Amino acid sequence: MNDKYVIPEGSTIGHVHLKVSNLKQSLDFYCGLLGYELMTTYGDQAAFIAAGGYHHHIGLNVWHSKNAPPADKHSVGLFHTAIVYPTRKDLAEIFKRLKEKGYPLTGAADHGVSEALYLDDPDENGVELYWDRPREQWPKNADGSIHMYTRPLDLDTLLEELL
Repeated sequence: MNDKYVIPEGSTIGHVHLKVSNLKQSLDFYCGLLGYELMTTYGDQAAFIAAGGYHHHIGLNVWHSKNAPPADKHSVGLFHTAIVYPTRKDLAEIFKRLKEKGYPLTGAADHGVSEALYLDDPDENGVELYWDRPREQWPKNADGSIHMYTRPLDLDTLLEELL
């Protein structure tokens, strides 16, 4: 008997729910800076935000974390939340916005299959903003497997998308 289960094609991650120390500060980052829409709140304890009218892509709450310090980077937990942008131009637009607002990046990389910007939210949770190259452009190894790598992302070339 074969016990191997394969998740159905088309399955996606529906949302991420983050424990935060300050709900307003997190809403200022995710809605005010990144442009998410506030969909609903549970009083002053939780908020649910989304893109395009979805019920929520990100949940934020202070149920067990109000005024708590950031998690230790060397402990288990979420490494980062990755937000996919539809096009390279969309990634360039958010990069320009971050740059204009003086919001610091923690990194920028070309992974072959995608191009990514990295930053931290106010609670030092990692956030990746990226776009996927079309699948037919993904680099492949000789055996046909995907060849992902980490190389510096040319941010000037990214901004040229806006010209």
